[in-house]
Amino acid sequence: MSPETFAQVSNLLVPTATVVYALAMVSHALEWAMGRSAVVNAAEVKEEVLVASDGEPAASGSTGTTVDAVADDSTGRSERIAAASRIGLLLTWLAFVLHLGGVVTRGLAAERVPWGNMYEFTITSSLAVAAVYLVFVHRYRLQWLGLGVTLVVAAVLGLATLALYTPAGPLVPALHSYWLVIHVSAAAISGGAFTVGGLVSVLHLIKARAERRVLSGGTMSASLRRLPSAEAMDGTAYKVLAFAFPLWTFGVLVAGPIWAEYAWGRYWGWDPKEVWSLVTWVVYAAYLHARATAGWRGRRAAVIAIVGWFVFIFNFVGVNLLVSGLHSYAGV
Repeated sequence: MSPETFAQVSNLLVPTATVVYALAMVSHALEWAMGRSAVVNAAEVKEEVLVASDGEPAASGSTGTTVDAVADDSTGRSERIAAASRIGLLLTWLAFVLHLGGVVTRGLAAERVPWGNMYEFTITSSLAVAAVYLVFVHRYRLQWLGLGVTLVVAAVLGLATLALYTPAGPLVPALHSYWLVIHVSAAAISGGAFTVGGLVSVLHLIKARAERRVLSGGTMSASLRRLPSAEAMDGTAYKVLAFAFPLWTFGVLVAGPIWAEYAWGRYWGWDPKEVWSLVTWVVYAAYLHARATAGWRGRRAAVIAIVGWFVFIFNFVGVNLLVSGLHSYAGV
């Protein structure tokens, strides 16, 4: 196949993957909507919250499956919710395969790694978000995060297709280096993990607030009851971000400066991208340091994780689009 043919295939696969991610999002949204309409026994929920606050896993949501989380619903409702959850996950896998095909064929069309401009990095980093999610679904049963992940990935791919698309072409001289593969792949994978960790942290804050309301005599919606305990989500966010931080450190503070010396003759020049990459690193270093030394858990740790995620997003979107610097050579 010619590069032009590969480009056409990629241009077909990426929008198709976007549509399938959107369908997966709809399926997960239906799963949440059906769970929200379920009837919750307030006393039972309070008992679960008390158990979780004592450090033991909560009965509902601890496995990440929908069936366990709606045990007090009718069998028919439980089966429908479970089916929506499974369909959402299967559609996410299908979208991931199409997405992967779109990235690979983009590279074949350009006859290089597909990380030479913002469009290519966007489709690659969003692929990393989906990949990290699917890996952690298999390992830690994070299927309850499906709605947030598919929403983010579908939105990012849609933005890339409609606003950031750049025809496949050769690299500028500064990018002709094997450090491109090392530097950008580490940044993309860690960025995907930052996104998953940020989403988990947001849900942690929501669930923690609901648990406090139950302990004060209030009730919790069935949709929130389906989530793991706030304590469990705090631990999950930590695992994801502890995985991402060393990758970001290597990609940004080791591989990046080495490549900068090769391309521009200096290791560090306080370019806007370098500055905000360092700020991102500092925020996540503070997150891990606060947990390890000051014992920060729960809300305070989640807030730092969310701040780090927004700093990363600004570094990726805001700096690339709004600020001129040496990293602007790749174009949009």
